[in-house]
Amino acid sequence: MSSYFLTTAIDYANGDPHLGHAYEKIGADAIARYRRLRGDDVHFLVGMDEHGQKVEQTAQAQGIAPQALVDTLSDHFQAMWKRLGISYDQFMRTTDAQHKAGVRALIERIFERNPTDFYEKAYEGWYCVGCESFKQDAEIVDGKCVLHPTRTLEWVEERNWFFRLSRYTDFLRARLIDHPETLQPDSRRNEMLALLDRGLEDVSASRSRLAWGIPFPKPLSSGETQTTYVWFEALPNYLTATGFPDGAWASRWPAQLHIVGKDITRFHSMIWPAMLEAAGLPLPERVWGHGFVLLGGERFSKSAGVRLDLNEAIDRFGPDAFRYFLLREVPFDADGSFSWERFEDRYNSDLANAWGNLASRVISMVERYCEGIVPSGARTDVDTRDAAELLEYHEAMDGTRGFLLHEALRIVWQSVARGNEYVDRQAPWKLAKDPAQRAELETTLASLVRQLARQAVLVAPFMPDKAQELWTQLGATRPLANQRFHMLATLDVTGWQVRKGESLFPKEKPAA
Repeated sequence: MSSYFLTTAIDYANGDPHLGHAYEKIGADAIARYRRLRGDDVHFLVGMDEHGQKVEQTAQAQGIAPQALVDTLSDHFQAMWKRLGISYDQFMRTTDAQHKAGVRALIERIFERNPTDFYEKAYEGWYCVGCESFKQDAEIVDGKCVLHPTRTLEWVEERNWFFRLSRYTDFLRARLIDHPETLQPDSRRNEMLALLDRGLEDVSASRSRLAWGIPFPKPLSSGETQTTYVWFEALPNYLTATGFPDGAWASRWPAQLHIVGKDITRFHSMIWPAMLEAAGLPLPERVWGHGFVLLGGERFSKSAGVRLDLNEAIDRFGPDAFRYFLLREVPFDADGSFSWERFEDRYNSDLANAWGNLASRVISMVERYCEGIVPSGARTDVDTRDAAELLEYHEAMDGTRGFLLHEALRIVWQSVARGNEYVDRQAPWKLAKDPAQRAELETTLASLVRQLARQAVLVAPFMPDKAQELWTQLGATRPLANQRFHMLATLDVTGWQVRKGESLFPKEKPAA
């Protein structure tokens, strides 16, 4: 059994969860569930980034204390992830005492090992509160941050602690070139290599004007005590979640995979590994920078007013259908769009008419022609062709070719289409009328139940509840959670007693 430590970006606590948050968590959850079905010891971390200027300003605007704001939002996020079936093992909050202690220990460790990596500097520049970062000229268009065009940039002049990021330019470049798998997809890696070619600037590690944050461990030479810059204390959450510096943190670290949005790839592939290298700590094995979910060609953004009610979207056809649509429609390595029309099309064509219909037809025929008991039957070309595509499914899920979740689902739905074609070609209702065709009938139905059982396992990372419903209706003799991919080749459904339940994907009205 291999350990697999998987993380998502911690969500910033200045508003309720939106579609972009959901897309990342659903994708990460599919990978976590896939890894568990492989037999890995998975630790899946999500959480909240609860400090910073945006949080402080939002709390002031609402007339409440920052802690009250983040407590409420933390509850909202956890409730949403429960509704969407996000199977995280740990919910990290940067206001936790353990995190604060871990951040302090990490910074002190850098001071001890590489004391010149921190230095004092008077700085002035344009600061985007939306990004919680200073912006370079290339990131400013018409006087606005390219990622937050509705926000006014602030001109900031102050003296801070700085981290000597530029010192790690050659180290970071060599890492990306010698180990390209550490940052994917390739488009993200190429962006970071281009950034390195332009030259890295040292980054602020503290702020002087921020009250809502973690105190920086060392005062300036003037004696002024500052606050740790929000990104400098947010990134270490992946490490502090292990218990660092206390306990058995090294048994979990390093993370095998950080899943983040493409807009924060620079922080995770430049600043974070440089911090760890400065501290003499192992680096995460891989960063995956996914794209954006767009609405009408625009990125979802609270500040820009581009939004969609997340609960309304889930209500339309239920959590699992929503999970399926996002991960089938929006490539996990690029941008994609949400629209109600495409959502309904996918639900009707892929789920109700294709997979749901296949399950309903097969289970009904086993009940009608075999008294509900799955017969034995030799393997057919359906089994053979499904097996031939299984490697491609795994390569799309395990990182061999990246994390191409949409490709994995496309492969499964090829199997669904093959199953429906096989039903039409074999016409079991005709075979049942001829006693001489009894063996062919039983072979056909056994092959179809085996296929549905395999599909339930392959779909489980994406639609866990619906996969379990189908698994139960098929009469499986062991829990789906205990199934493993390596068992699929020898899966024997003989003797299972099917029990047709409610339609997996009813067409009459949307599921609540």
